[in-house]
Parts: sequence; C-alpha cells; structure tokens
Amino acid sequence: MKNALHGKEMKAGKREWIGLAVLALPALLVSIDLSVMILALPHIGADLGADSAQQLWIIDIYGFMLAGFLITMGTLGDRIGRRKLLLIGGSAFMIASILAAFSRSAEMLIAARAILGIAGATVSPSTLALISNMFRDHKQRSLAIGIWLTCSMGGMALGPVVGGVMLDHFWWGSVFLLGVPVMLLLLITGPMLLPEYRHPECSRLDLTSVALSLGAILPVIYGLKEIAKHGLQMVPALLILAGVVLGTVFVSRQRRLTSPLLDLRLFTSPGFSAALGGMFGITLTGATMLFIAQYLQFVQGMSPLQAGLYMLPGVIASMVGMFFSPLIARRIRPARLIGTGLLVSTAGCFLLTQVGVESGLTFLVLGYICFNLGAAPLPSLSSDLIIGSAPPEKAGSAASMLQTSGEFAFALGIAVLGSIGTVVYRNQVANSIPTDLSTSAVQASRDSLAGATAIAEGLSEQVGKALLTGAREAFTSGMHAVAAASGAIMLVIIVLVVTRLRHVRPIGETQSSQAGSIPEVAPGPVKVSR
Repeated sequence: MKNALHGKEMKAGKREWIGLAVLALPALLVSIDLSVMILALPHIGADLGADSAQQLWIIDIYGFMLAGFLITMGTLGDRIGRRKLLLIGGSAFMIASILAAFSRSAEMLIAARAILGIAGATVSPSTLALISNMFRDHKQRSLAIGIWLTCSMGGMALGPVVGGVMLDHFWWGSVFLLGVPVMLLLLITGPMLLPEYRHPECSRLDLTSVALSLGAILPVIYGLKEIAKHGLQMVPALLILAGVVLGTVFVSRQRRLTSPLLDLRLFTSPGFSAALGGMFGITLTGATMLFIAQYLQFVQGMSPLQAGLYMLPGVIASMVGMFFSPLIARRIRPARLIGTGLLVSTAGCFLLTQVGVESGLTFLVLGYICFNLGAAPLPSLSSDLIIGSAPPEKAGSAASMLQTSGEFAFALGIAVLGSIGTVVYRNQVANSIPTDLSTSAVQASRDSLAGATAIAEGLSEQVGKALLTGAREAFTSGMHAVAAASGAIMLVIIVLVVTRLRHVRPIGETQSSQAGSIPEVAPGPVKVSR
C-alpha cells in the first residue's frame, strides 16, 4: 500500500502539465529565432547598410553566445534556482528582442543579438531541469520531454513560414517582436505554475571556471564555423587548438574542485555517456539539412519560403516521431527502438543519394521524411536518459552538457561534412567552368553553387547554361556524398546505442533509474518551493 501511495505522489497533476505548456513556448520561440533570421537578413542588410562581415556576425553571434553560456547557465540555475534564472533570462530575452526590432545600426543589432544568445542560454537547461523535477514519474517525464522537443522542432518548421508571412506584411524588426508576448506570458504565469528548485548547499560560482569554459567553447565554435565557410586556414586552426588547450585546463580544474561548474562524475553513468555520445553523433548529420535547403533553392530555383514548405513534411515527421517515441518505448526497449529508427534514417540517406538535378523531388521529400522520422527516437529518449540519470540537484548541469555537445556537434558536422560536399563540388565543377573567365569569376564558381549562379547570370545564355548545369550537377553529387557519410554515421551510432543501452528496460517497467546510477554523486537536499 505504501508503494502504491508513493507512486501516486510521484504522478504529475494538471498544474504540472499546464506548466509544461508554459515551458514549451520559450523552446518554440528560441527555435523560431534560429531559423527566421535567414529570411530576414537581406532586408536587414539593405535597411541598416550592413556589409557582408556584419551580416555574418548578425547571424552567428546568437549561436556563439548561446553555446558559450550554456554550461554556466545550466549550473547557475542549480545554484540560485531554476525558475528564478528562467524568469531572469526571459526578461532579458524580451528586452533584447525589442532592442533588436528597433535597431538603428548593424552594431546595435549585433549587440542585441548577443544579449539574446546569452538569455537564450538560460532557456533550454533551465526548462529541461524543471521538467525533470516536475515529472518524477519516468513515463510522464519521458512524455513531457518528448512534447518539449516536439515544440522545439515545431519552431524550426514554423520559422520560415511565419517569417515569410511577417516579412511580406511588416518590416524586418517584426520577426524579433514574436518573442515579446511569449516571454511576457512566461513572466506572468511562471511564478504561479512553475515550482522553484535549487540546491541549497552549493558553493559560489567559480568565475575562473566560467572564464575557462568561455575560452574553450567560443574559439572552437568560431574556428569550426570559419573552416566550414572558407576551408582549412591557419587562424581558425590555431583558434581551435587554443580552445582545446583551455578546455584541457578547464577539465583539470573541474576534477580538483569540490563544487565544480561541470561535474564530470556524471559520465560514470553508462546510460548518460552512451546517450550523450549518440546525441553528439546524430547532431553531426545536421549538415544534410543545409545541403537539402540549398539544393531546393539553387538547383530547383525555389524561394526560401517554397524550400521551407518542401522541407515541412520532414520536420513534421520528426515532430511526430519525438512525440510518440516515449509512448512506444513503454513496450519496446529504447535501444531497439532507437536502433530500428536509425536504420530507417539510413534508408532515408540512401534515398537522398538518388536525387537528381532535373528530377528527384519525390526522392528528396521521402528521403528527408525517413531521415527525420527514424532519427526522432534518439533525441527524444536520450534526452530523458541524460536528464534522468543525473541526481536532481545536477539536472541543470546535465541539461547544459546535452545542449553544449549539440552546439559542438552541429558546428563540427558543418565543418567536416560540409568540407566533404565542397571537395566533391570543386573537383567536379572544374570541368564545367569556361576557360576565358577571369580569375575571380573562376574562384567564385569553384567556391559554391551560389557563386556559380551569380557568375552565370553575367554570361551569354549558352555559356551560362553550361556553367550552371555543371555546377548544379556538381553540387548534387556533393549532397550525395554528404548523405552517404551521414548514413555511415547512423550505422556507427546504431552499434553504440545497441551495445551500451541494451540493459535499459522499457520506460516505466521498473522504478529504478533506467540509465544507470551515479554512485559517486550523492544527491543532496533540493529546496522546493511553490
């Protein structure tokens, strides 16, 4: 009878589920903000007179600050209170959104976007940590995380559509004002619906560790992005090396501290390390999405909005998979569900290699659906394994590791897989470039399909058509190589997940920690208030 009562007490009620809706809105907003900027950038550049370097910083500074401050904010929430930090971040996000919307110069917009990134770094770790505390029942927690991830993917899908509609009817600053009512709703309802959680015995934040984490993360992320854009060069390589050195110093310091910024003992859980490794691997394949978007725009000649609509079925498939995976995993072991899903993703990669220049939209849409649907169980179930395997007082730190590794993996995937696609493109397009072009025109045509498209417009119809046809075929071949490499990565992840997570039972089958406990980290008291 006592166990039955205890199980009933662990069940979340109406208040927690309404609170989840409040937490899902900021996740939706942050995802929209990441994708909508691509559409708004040409309007911003024309209105503010931003040069190419400033436009790159307008796009990139948000991701840099987001990645750099995730670890700090995740741990800070464990110390000062997760609800408190989320509300502070929400306030900063709302104010920075208004500043961005009414920016009068490129420099002002870059500064506002930097603040948005720092504020955004409070959202994901604080939200996931609060979900872990609000939903103590394993079945409910996995479903809650699945719903949260579904909303996050929904933001990526809605971004191009919402952005396209707003830019057709309003000025570019309107896309930033989307965040104001959402964050205002969070500030009003958060104190009423979200409980506060913090660990009262944590020591003060180690500022040296904060500086070392920023010094390690920002140069590596920046270096990887630069290599993805311009190829391997000395300065980006040195920045990555400097980041790795500072990262080594950071890790050494964390091992010595009694209350570290990042508790490395979390990696002693086999479920935590395997799930985190699987998430890192699946995020590496994110470059495939960018190649598909470029194929639709530069090979098929679609507008960004049209390209977004063709990619929408794949995004919806991902949302459906993330929502239903926790429910299916109540009957099937997570390792089997994830492994089977990744086989579907691998099949999707094969379909993408069949896409042609003149025809291939059917293969592309079906391949992207399979790619996303099959990959969905991994982030949905792994997020629960990662958060659930951490002691309650370390949930924010675990969530920040999940998000930070994702930022690293996406940047690394763009750099590595993007380089593979670029090498294939450059080798194949060389035979299609006219011999009488200037050196700069030849270089632009070899750099990218967008460059070749711009050069072709200034040539005679016959010569331009020959260049454009060859460039499109070369780009499509590069996309095939990226899809094949992504499929190979999927197969490696299958081996990792099946071997390392085979002990994990179906969700809710036992009350013990499914992901493996962490005996070295003794859970301390967690202060809870309503």
